[in-house]
Amino acid sequence: MERRSFLKNGLMLGCSAAAAPLVTPVAMAAAPWDTRLVVIILRGAMDGLDVIQPYGDRDMAALRPNLPVGEAGQALDLDGFYALHPHFAALKPLYDAGEFGAVHAVSTPYRDKRSHFDGQDILEAGLPDLTGGGLRDGWLNRMLQVMPGLEADVAYAIGREQMLVLTGDAPAQRWSPDANLNISPNARALLNVVHHDDPLFRDASAEAIEIAEQIAMGEAEAEETADMMAASPMMEAVRSNGEHVRIAEFAATRLRADTRIASFSINGWDTHARQANAMRRAAGALTDTILTLKAGLGPVWEKTAILCMTEFGRTARENGSTGTDHGTGGALLYAGGALRGGQVKGSWPGLGDADLYDGRDLMPTRDVRAYAAWVMRGVTGLDATTLEQAVFPGLDMGSDPSILL
Repeated sequence: MERRSFLKNGLMLGCSAAAAPLVTPVAMAAAPWDTRLVVIILRGAMDGLDVIQPYGDRDMAALRPNLPVGEAGQALDLDGFYALHPHFAALKPLYDAGEFGAVHAVSTPYRDKRSHFDGQDILEAGLPDLTGGGLRDGWLNRMLQVMPGLEADVAYAIGREQMLVLTGDAPAQRWSPDANLNISPNARALLNVVHHDDPLFRDASAEAIEIAEQIAMGEAEAEETADMMAASPMMEAVRSNGEHVRIAEFAATRLRADTRIASFSINGWDTHARQANAMRRAAGALTDTILTLKAGLGPVWEKTAILCMTEFGRTARENGSTGTDHGTGGALLYAGGALRGGQVKGSWPGLGDADLYDGRDLMPTRDVRAYAAWVMRGVTGLDATTLEQAVFPGLDMGSDPSILL
């Protein structure tokens, strides 16, 4: 077998099955309120310090000498302290219009073990830990369980993976586009081992993955261009017509109708090596998704709140592979006409040695669940006690961060 053929057919995505699931579904539910809530899980642990760069922190540049920061990396200034990674430039007009923003130094209660599987389970379950005897449902579904008179939307069931965040007793339906899978389960399991057990193998695998993805992207370019949505000027900035765009198009179609809640995931945020390359691909998928949602939702965009959440952040210091490893504190990204964008919220802890969590990670200063809870309270009218006890057990919502208009 030729090397390029082997790479294409055997090594298409990396780090672990948790970081890159085989199939990405959309989970949806209809509800009696008018505001739409979209929760996007960024699987693989997005590096919030790279996406929303605190270039105004005097310690930032020294921590990442080979990962361009601020003006040196052509990042887009947001407020004199934070800058937006250049690969997210397509979202800067939304930021300027008050329709895109971020919250920094947040995390779930998950600490120290830094496992994709456990981190994603805690994020989607909305629990403080995994000691309660198994995962039964997700926080979006528990919210639906305490809301009276809900009905499920039209059912679409294609694919394997379930979104835990919307799994539970309340009615919700699932749909996923046809997946073009270019990796066998055995190859994926192999990558899981080599990526984490030996830095040399991890770097070699990352290089092989990059080659394979370039091959696949080249073959798909003509088809993606032909299928591009051209009706809206917003779609001119969308760079592909891949699965993530089809998911966003379908979600927008349902959200314009009776559906009020949608949740899906975007993979590829695990950046152990060659972070600049991995960030380019992941950023393209997320910006494509948000712009497609805005274009597809039309006037409903003004009544839409999008929360982009990840299982944990990444180390403050870069590693020897021009990447970053699993960390703790990170960033929440949000978008939509129903949210107050044009700002970076959160209490900044600093990046000095004494400020870092465990001497290596961005220190979380607030539970990311609190921001989701405050948005849900504004959208649904649920009281704080219900949210803190039934939807997010053990959560202290704290003061209102005022990101919902």
